[in-house]
This record gives sequence, structure tokens and C-alpha cells, in this order.
Amino acid sequence: MEKAATTRSNDKQCGIDEAGRGPVLGPMVISLVCADTSVLRDIGVKDSKMLSRISRERLYDIIISRSNVVKYVEIGPEILNTLMEKKTLNEIELQFAGELLKDATCETYVDCFDVNEERGTAKLSSYSSFPVKCLHSADRKIPAVSAASIISKVVRDRRIDSLKNEYGEIGSGYPSDPVTVKFLRDSFREGRDLSKIARVRWITYIKMEREMKQQRL
Repeated sequence: MEKAATTRSNDKQCGIDEAGRGPVLGPMVISLVCADTSVLRDIGVKDSKMLSRISRERLYDIIISRSNVVKYVEIGPEILNTLMEKKTLNEIELQFAGELLKDATCETYVDCFDVNEERGTAKLSSYSSFPVKCLHSADRKIPAVSAASIISKVVRDRRIDSLKNEYGEIGSGYPSDPVTVKFLRDSFREGRDLSKIARVRWITYIKMEREMKQQRL
């Protein structure tokens, strides 16, 4: 990996953000990016939701080539289904973000998944020897978090593409997506096994499965 040019030591930062926290289909991806802040600003990172897919894909390669650290973890539906038997989604995200924090090289900002920033900061700080700040909307405010949001989103989008190749059109995987809802309804109607791609403990999945069973009766 190409390293970014060295600047002032206090011009470096790390960021952590996720993509796919809320969907009923596909993985959640959490990423860590550590880089020179000036480099990230120069290449134009933004919250991934503010960028087109083409722009995200372009920035993905630049972030990887010009950052000091880029790591991500993909948490598939099967793992989420198992973990949610004992943990909340916040606890799961804390677990995996905490593991990524062990690779941080300087102060790290995290897009806060806890409603309480101070509580989120306290929990995450125990995983790192560097300062950690858990902030709401950090993906819009902190360049390293914006970069992490882009990495996470691109990795998830690519995974969704691979699932479409295997299962057909599944939409974005979000419960608000009519294409995803249609895929779920058709799958229930046909008796397809979705345990490998669906978060079966999500309320969206449970309600729809129950509804389709009642219709069959």
C-alpha cells in the first residue's frame, strides 16, 4: 500500500464508520481508515450517502492508496443472526469496532451508534491506547470517518451485487425498498431458504414471514 506523504504529526486522524446497519438483507460492514487529514481533504472525501456510486468507487481506490491504514470487517447475516440471540445491535457494533480500534495509529473518531455520545466514547476508549471520540454524524464532520464510510459502503455494495448474481434482483436490502420487499414476499411464497442472506431476527423479516404464513392458511 502506498503511504501518504508525511505532514505534521497532529494532522493525522483515524475514523470508523459502518454501512448496512439497518438492512434486512446483506452484511453490515465496519471500516477503519487512518490517514493525513490534509490528504483526505485534498481528495474530497464526504459522507458516502452524499456521493454517487461512481464517485464512491473512484474514491475507494484513492483512499486505499493514500492512507496509512485501511481495514474493514464484513459481518454477514448468519453471524448477525447468531450474535443477536445474546446481544443487541449496538453491542455487536461495539464488539467489531473495538477490534478495529486495536489497529488505530492515532486519535480515532467513530460515527456514534449509541444515542449517548459520552457513553459510546467511554465504552470504545477501553479498546484503544489512543484517544477515542464517539460523535453523531461524524461521517459528515470528520474526514477520516467520511473515508471509512466510503470504504464500508463500497464493500457492502459489491457484496450486494454478488448476492444479486446468486439470488436475482434483491434491491438494496433495505426494508424501505419496494424491490427488496417484493423479493422477500416472493421468496416466502416460494419457500426459499434465505437464512444465508437475511437477518431473520429483524422485525421486518419476522412480520413479513408471519404475514405470508397467515395468507397461506
